[in-house]
Amino acid sequence: MPSDASTDLAYLSATEALAAFRTRELSPVELLTAVLDRAEKTEPVVNAVVEYLREEAYASAREAEQRYLGKGSGPLRPLEGLPVAAKEEQPIAGRSHREASLLMADNIADATHPVIQRVQEAGGIVHMRTTTPEFSSAAFTQSKMWGVTRNPWNPEYSCGGSSGGSGAALAAGYAPLATGSDIGGSIRIPASFNGVVGFKPPYGRVPAMPPYNLDQYCHDGPMARTVADCALLENVIAGPWAGDVVSLRPKLVLPEAYEGARGVEGLRIALCVTLGNYRVDAEVAANTRATAEALRAAGAIVEEIELAWDQPTIMRASLAHFAGIFGADAGAAVAAAPDLVNPYLAAFAADAARVAAETSFLEGLELEGAIYAELGPVLERFDALICPTTAIPALFADDDYTSTKVVVDGVELGHHMDIAMTIPFNICSRVPVLSVPSGFASNGVPTGVQVVGPTYDDAAVFKVAAAVEAVRPWAYVPGSRPAL
Repeated sequence: MPSDASTDLAYLSATEALAAFRTRELSPVELLTAVLDRAEKTEPVVNAVVEYLREEAYASAREAEQRYLGKGSGPLRPLEGLPVAAKEEQPIAGRSHREASLLMADNIADATHPVIQRVQEAGGIVHMRTTTPEFSSAAFTQSKMWGVTRNPWNPEYSCGGSSGGSGAALAAGYAPLATGSDIGGSIRIPASFNGVVGFKPPYGRVPAMPPYNLDQYCHDGPMARTVADCALLENVIAGPWAGDVVSLRPKLVLPEAYEGARGVEGLRIALCVTLGNYRVDAEVAANTRATAEALRAAGAIVEEIELAWDQPTIMRASLAHFAGIFGADAGAAVAAAPDLVNPYLAAFAADAARVAAETSFLEGLELEGAIYAELGPVLERFDALICPTTAIPALFADDDYTSTKVVVDGVELGHHMDIAMTIPFNICSRVPVLSVPSGFASNGVPTGVQVVGPTYDDAAVFKVAAAVEAVRPWAYVPGSRPAL
């Protein structure tokens, strides 16, 4: 794609932008204008934005500009002047909170999510809110309310879900940072499809709002285009919060800088391409193996392993869990207005109800325990595990997968979520997982790998992911960006 000054500004990393703000080579107002101009040009194709907060954003950018000029009050804050795209599912008091559902068309939030609150208190500028599927219930992003959100690399394909709008916004140059949430892969799937970085923190690391803060599958987390930027945002949003009983103390602070390839010298890394018996596309597998080989060349000790996981059992365990919480919410929405909800939400609610009738809560816990029993010993032997994020490069954007099936290597999968190699790590919710790009598929869509760390060892996954970024240089440079 041809390079121009405005587009180059839109693709600055957060750390680059902060450095330019400090030297006064760049103003927060200039960066905000660049990313909003980029969105205006490409939104007719991408459709990732549900609301712009232009007036408030420019007021905050001008205030940040004064701070960098030494004329504002108070010290510079960690995200001072950086535009941040916020997932609409995370409410902002006094603003619409629709969650892509016609049932909530008139809903106004009465509280602000702690993640959004912390972004703003750290000087981040929430200048736009991004699309989701209805109630964040799918691995693609489309709805009767907001239409279809597309992959900036190839609009025929989906941006993923449920934090699909945030992933697409990053890839399209709308912001250097974005927020997401992840109950079955909703940060990591869009990270993989869009070629960005997404972190599922371990349970309790980042606070959430009741009642879903009490669901151990649920995680709010950061998304960005680089590993260092993802760590920057994670350091802002992590830490204990009075409104969340499970939020961890003390606050963990990740390193601000990483050694790159040298950081993995001598580390023991497990490679598992199929996570038991997942069907994995050949290009995804090849890019995962190439990533492992590059880490080996950088000095890591990489060993390929097998896990005795069964994908249908993983799906059954997750649906048994969803049945009593998320699935029950979905079922109530479907029962209230079956003609208004999206078909994929109705299908999800039906699947959860079916599994609930077959699997008790206790049986679900027993399945979850058996799943971690396979992973736990691996994470005792190794510093990290790498595996694909998704089994295919991307889903198609215009299909809701209620009548058609995903086919991998000639085999028809039972459900579109069978491509989500993320779900086991929501079940094993205390492990940190970072999805980073691994390459491209022949359809022009990126692929990703997950870096999985031992329980609550967030630093390990960022160290390995920074090495992956260094040994497999990524795309957001002039001449190598989505051609929109």
